[in-house]
Amino acid sequence: MMTDAEIEARLSGLGLVLPEPAAPVAAYVPVVVAGGLAHVSGQLPFVDGKLVTGRLGEDVSLEQGTAAAQACGLMILAQLKAALGSLSRIERIVKLGAFVNSTADFTEQPKVANGASELMAAVFDDAGRHARSAVGVPVLPLGAAVEVDAIAAVRTD
Repeated sequence: MMTDAEIEARLSGLGLVLPEPAAPVAAYVPVVVAGGLAHVSGQLPFVDGKLVTGRLGEDVSLEQGTAAAQACGLMILAQLKAALGSLSRIERIVKLGAFVNSTADFTEQPKVANGASELMAAVFDDAGRHARSAVGVPVLPLGAAVEVDAIAAVRTD
């Protein structure tokens, strides 16, 4: 298992910092832990405190979309840390679900989702490799470009 210091060092080495966990925008909780799994509600992309909005294939580039997915991944980690008290309790990232606000002819949702997937692998090594869904949708809450949810296996001790 990795320590919090090791996880923070990896994030720092990537030039990344965990944001403050975002408050829910509707009637749900950010994380539910049950049966050794932490289910993280869909997280939106905030870069420098500002929500990344727009549509892939229209006014958001693949690179911007990938960076937005990475920002969602950072918010997932921030929510997990807030809920668990420590990221060192994460045994494995089990699954990510990526929703990409995209035009009907945009087909690179998996490349966009790699922003979050590659972050998890960079932070947790093999324990960060996960199953995944990446789908295109016509609109997301608040006009967000990307939304990512997660399931993580956690130590319960």
